[in-house]
Formats: sequence, C-alpha cells, structure tokens
Amino acid sequence: MSRDLLTLKELSGKEINDIIDFGIKIKKNPEKYSTSLKDKSLAMIFQKTSTRTRISFEVGMTQLGGHAVYLDWRTTQFVMADIKDEAKVVSRYTDCIMARVLKHADLLEMAKGSEVPVINGLCEKYHPCQTLADLMTIKEHKGKLNGLKLAYFGIGNNVSNTLSLGCIRTGMRFTLCVPEMDPLSIDNELLDELKVSGLYDEEKDPKKAIKRADIVYTDTWVNMEVFLDPKFEEEKKRRIKLLMPYQINKKLLEGSDALVMHDLPAHRGYEIDDYAITCPKSIIFDQAENRLHSQKAALLTLIK
Repeated sequence: MSRDLLTLKELSGKEINDIIDFGIKIKKNPEKYSTSLKDKSLAMIFQKTSTRTRISFEVGMTQLGGHAVYLDWRTTQFVMADIKDEAKVVSRYTDCIMARVLKHADLLEMAKGSEVPVINGLCEKYHPCQTLADLMTIKEHKGKLNGLKLAYFGIGNNVSNTLSLGCIRTGMRFTLCVPEMDPLSIDNELLDELKVSGLYDEEKDPKKAIKRADIVYTDTWVNMEVFLDPKFEEEKKRRIKLLMPYQINKKLLEGSDALVMHDLPAHRGYEIDDYAITCPKSIIFDQAENRLHSQKAALLTLIK
C-alpha cells in the first residue's frame, strides 16, 4: 500500500475494502483499539474551513490513544515558506500529517517534503477520506459493494471524482448525472480509467439515472469557500439555475427504494430538499458518523 492517501488512486479495490472492513470492525469494538496509537501524534493542517474533517480526525486520534495538533494555515509559516521545507519540519515532530488545502499541487509538495504519511483531508480535486466513509456506510446498510449501482446528481467535483473511482474499484456501477464539471476538479486521467472500467456511465436525465439506482448521492453545487463570497455571486446564480433540475427531492425519489446520501454540509433547498435529508431512506448522518471510524482505520493502516 502507498505511504500516503492523496487521491484514492493509490489504493487497489482490495485495499479500499480492507480499510472499509477495518472501519466496521473498529466501530463495533472501539475499546480494543483505544491504545493502538499511544504516544503517536497527528498534525492537522487546515487552509479551508471544516467541521466533520477536523472533529473526526481529532476525536479519532484521541480514541486511539494518540494526540492531534490543529494548525490553521494562516497562522503558520506555510503561508510564506517553502511548503516542502515546512512539511519536512512538521514530519519530524509528528507521525502523520492530514492537510485540507485549496490546491492539490500544494498537497503534493507537502508529500514530497514529509517523512511521514500525508492524508488528503480535501482539496479541489479529491476527497478520499469522504469516499472511504461513504463506501463503509453503503456496505453497512447493503451488506456488500460489488454489484450495487450509485447515481450521483448535481455538479461533477472533487467528491464525485473520488467516489466514482472508489465505486468502480470495488465493483459498483457509477452513474454521473450532471450538466457540467467544476473546472477546478477536472481530472482527465481519472476519467480515462472510469471510461474503460465498464462500470461507469453518464446520464443527463435525472429520472433515467435514478431508475435502477440502489443509492443516490449529491453534494454542494458551489464550493464552501466561495458560497458566501460576493465576487462569486453571479456564478452562484448561474449554477443554481442550471442545476435545479438535478436536485434530490421528494418528487425525484417517488417510486425509488434508493438510499439517499450527501457528504454535508448541505444547502437545503438547493442540491437537496428537507424531505430527502430526513426521509426513512436517508443515511446521510450515518455517513457523517462513519468519517470517524473509517479515518481511524486509515490512520491505523498508515501509521506504523
């Protein structure tokens, strides 16, 4: 297995399944692992805001007997120094680095400098930690991954990138139902792998996409860091108008037994309505909880 977790490309289908199964095992018997990372430390570097990523990693390290150090990018020398140099220094103090950054290129520089594993807590192209939690949640509810069908609605982005890859590598069919991709997240190499897998397709009609889906999934249409930015207001309005037909809502879900997923935070009334979030088929908050357990599994796998 790769030393780092940066894109999910580093993991084979078996390795993804191993982490998922490990996460389920840890969730069922957390006390067994309560000292597994005793005297180990995790550096958590945040360039972007966070709720789930910060809490799940920090609490996860605590529950494993270790310690997490929170670093706001703006209050460190990462803002002005060579990223590789700073990462090398941080790695001399800690056993693992988790970073949530604006640019994947910066994360790659961090990984080059670091002497310990680096985990991508989210960047503009990928969100591997979210995908591990998503697949763990699906397996908990469905008992398997292989052969299931997931339909993703809204805009193609960092979340759909890693989720599509995680699905095809574990034998799931992934349908992308979007009118466009977020330009920042486009990865042509990933798209090539998806297209030759035989498990990936694109469908513009939401009614057709949901027809045979076991799971439906959506994410924010506008990146969190610009959702309230006045300079992004015109683009936000354009996206809302374009994407409203792709909202997961009560009408779309009529007649479907599909589980409903969203990685949160949700903008209610935009990509998803209140009914879809709270309906009996929603497993959204199980997803959120499983960030803790799947990330504990990833930490225990990476930290030696």
